Amino acid sequence: MSRLRLRYPNGRCKALTLSYDDGVQTDVRLIEIMKAHGLKGTFNLNSDLFAPEGTVYPKGQAQRRMTYREALECFRDSGMEIAVHGADHPFWERLPENVCVRDIIRDREQLEEMFGTIVRGAAYPFGTHSDMTVEALRVCGIKYCRTVVSTGNFLLPADWLRMPATCHHNDPRLMDLARNFVETTRFNDPPLFYLWGHSYEFDACDNWNVIEEFAQYVGNRPEIWYATNIEIYDYIDAFNSLQFSASGSRVYNPTLIEVWFIDQDKLYSVKPGQTVELK
Repeated sequence: MSRLRLRYPNGRCKALTLSYDDGVQTDVRLIEIMKAHGLKGTFNLNSDLFAPEGTVYPKGQAQRRMTYREALECFRDSGMEIAVHGADHPFWERLPENVCVRDIIRDREQLEEMFGTIVRGAAYPFGTHSDMTVEALRVCGIKYCRTVVSTGNFLLPADWLRMPATCHHNDPRLMDLARNFVETTRFNDPPLFYLWGHSYEFDACDNWNVIEEFAQYVGNRPEIWYATNIEIYDYIDAFNSLQFSASGSRVYNPTLIEVWFIDQDKLYSVKPGQTVELK
C-alpha cells in the first residue's frame, strides 16, 4: 500500500476538464467543438442576468448573454455541468456575509429549478474571494469553486473551494502545456488539465482556431478521462473515502462510485459496496 496511486475511471491515467463563464451565445459554438472531440466541462451561469427574450445585439458585439430559453436549449441536454457564478455576478467578498450567502443560494436555487438538477459547484465572479466567501460557499453546500489563478501545472486542487486552473485559453503556453500533458507518460500524481475562459473572448479576439486546435489535439484519446468539474470532485472524494484494513491488505468502498487505483504496480478497481483483497 506504500505505493498506492490514484487512477481515473477505467484505469485511465489523465483527466481533462473545461470551465466557462457567464452563459453567452458563443457557448453554443464552444459546446459543438467540445462534443465533436469528446470534451466535457462546466458552464457557470448568472441566473438573474439572462437577456430579455427577443434581444437583438448590435453587429460585432462579442459578449451576448443568452436568454432564459436559449440557455435551456443550449445546456439542458448537453452533458455539461451547470454551476453557480453569482445570481447577478457581484463581487462576493464586498457584500455583507448574509447578502453573499443569499446571492449564492439564489443562484443555486434558480439554476436547480431551471435545469431540474442539483448544483454543487461554482466559479468566483471576477475571480476574487476571501475567507468569508469560502465559508459562505461551504454553508451553501457548494463543494468546489474555481478561481482565475493559472498554475501552469496539472496538479489536483489542494483546496477545492479555492480551485485554480491549469491556464486560460489565451495563455501563450496553451499548446506547449497540452503537448506536455499528452506526451508525458509518467507523472508523480495523476494529472488534471483544467482550462477556463469566456467563450465570447473567441469572438472578441477572432481566435476560435485556438480552442479548435486545442480540442482536436487533446480530444478523443483513450488514456484521458473527459469530465465535468463535479464529476472530478466526486471521483476524488470517493477515492479519499476508501477504507483500508490495518495491514493495508484489504480495501472497502463505502461510496456509490467505482474507484480505480494502482498498488504495487497492479491496477485495482473497487465497486460500490465492495471489499477487495490487495495481493
